[in-house]
Amino acid sequence: MIDVRMIAEDAPESRGIERGSAARRTSCFTRRSYARINVMKTQSTSPPLLIPALVLLMLALAALACNLTESGAPPTLVARPTSTPPPTIGYATLAPNELPSVATFVAPAADSVGAPDLSVSGAPRSDIALLNLMNQVDVGRLMSHVQALQDMGTRHVNSGYGTLGRGIGGAYDYITRQFEQIRDASRGNFVLLPPHEFAVSYESVDSIGRNIVGVVQGTETGAGIVLLGAHYDSITIDFADATGYAPGANDNASGTAALIEIARIMSQRPHRATVMFVAFSAEEIGRKGSQAFVKDYLTPFNIRIDAMINMDIIGSSTGPDGSLDDRRIRIYSAPPNESPSRQLARALNLIAFHHVPGMEVVVLDEVDRAGRYSDHMSFSEAGFPAVRFIEMIENPNRNHNNADTLDGIRPEYLLRATQTILAGATSLANGLRPPRNISLRAEGGGLRTLLWERVPGARSYLVALRRPGSLIYDQYFETTETSVIWDQFTADRWAGLAIAAKDSAGVMGPLSTEYPVGS
Repeated sequence: MIDVRMIAEDAPESRGIERGSAARRTSCFTRRSYARINVMKTQSTSPPLLIPALVLLMLALAALACNLTESGAPPTLVARPTSTPPPTIGYATLAPNELPSVATFVAPAADSVGAPDLSVSGAPRSDIALLNLMNQVDVGRLMSHVQALQDMGTRHVNSGYGTLGRGIGGAYDYITRQFEQIRDASRGNFVLLPPHEFAVSYESVDSIGRNIVGVVQGTETGAGIVLLGAHYDSITIDFADATGYAPGANDNASGTAALIEIARIMSQRPHRATVMFVAFSAEEIGRKGSQAFVKDYLTPFNIRIDAMINMDIIGSSTGPDGSLDDRRIRIYSAPPNESPSRQLARALNLIAFHHVPGMEVVVLDEVDRAGRYSDHMSFSEAGFPAVRFIEMIENPNRNHNNADTLDGIRPEYLLRATQTILAGATSLANGLRPPRNISLRAEGGGLRTLLWERVPGARSYLVALRRPGSLIYDQYFETTETSVIWDQFTADRWAGLAIAAKDSAGVMGPLSTEYPVGS
């Protein structure tokens, strides 16, 4: 018999869904409780042979058996039928006897309305190591990177490589130096690859674009690859003007700064999965850099990316009227609602809810803003799960012009955005692999048993439940068992479920592929 206990933690603004028109669905946030079961090559002008064979071998090895949810032989699991009171997991706080038979109620673990303090204080948390990692994000470093990139004057793809500290070449040199410093301090964890060069032809000017690539090799065969990316080029209101002032502080020195800082922190240790860090060029002229990267680096060698996280415009969240929304960040992903990219967005939403105090990830039902684009689309179009993080409110008066300067960046918001993305990337890259061989078995009398295979090293399992039509996982519970019997595993109540393993530090790993409850 598993003891049922009540454990209270501070509850954040939770993640409800309010639907708009059929064409556009948005997320809103209302306070509610979440139920858990607690336990306890370039183009033709640059031949692919320029990519070193060692690099290709490293990436290919990392990608072997990289489907994290690939099923082997079904495990032998024995259900334990019990008399289960009818649970009503929903927006209200639930008593323990309203949950599955192995359940207890635990409120969420952070208040998203309070000060952005990620320091470890107050009630003990099981994910203290992840909080400490987030505390390593240095806002001074972030702002220094934004300043340095802004000071290039422009980072237009046609601005050239010949002037020290100026143009796209100056930005390339700066980011490369930062990656070199990260490599030198990483005790061999971080490998800076030769630049990925690709042909660029824009406004009758032919040049060579350069993507900057760093890798932290994974420790577990089959754990896959997590890729973090941000574009470092900029553009002004006259897209053809390669010399006009285009500071691009928010678009996208903010995302590039976060990329450098996350690489610095994640390079301090190896992770279960391989982690790639890519600064893309030529995004502003049709995401040419990321398209070339997918075409030259990934497709020819069957290298699979399990999660691509794109950071583009994450530094302000202030509207043109001065309105501020600095406790939320949007995440875009390719439809449909059951696509791999949408599943990744949902997972990052749940990871942030579970581990990040003071920031909500808002899942939207589009691949990007209407008529706009970014580098994540190059990956989702190729079949890889990919998302874009972007501030909650944009100021169009500071976009693609000389007003996109450092004074428009809010340091505290950029800090929180970077911490949120770092937490998500760390959970995906270093968390335990998700359970395999998930199934639902009818037991009679309206009861169904949810079964899955045990994950070595797992302290517990988090089962996330999604209502029909919902963009996010609306509820979750936690258990130490590998089977749960319940009379509410029904298709009218839940569209699907996914399961993540939690390690001894309390950090959840990537979610399994969503299992349809109606199957």
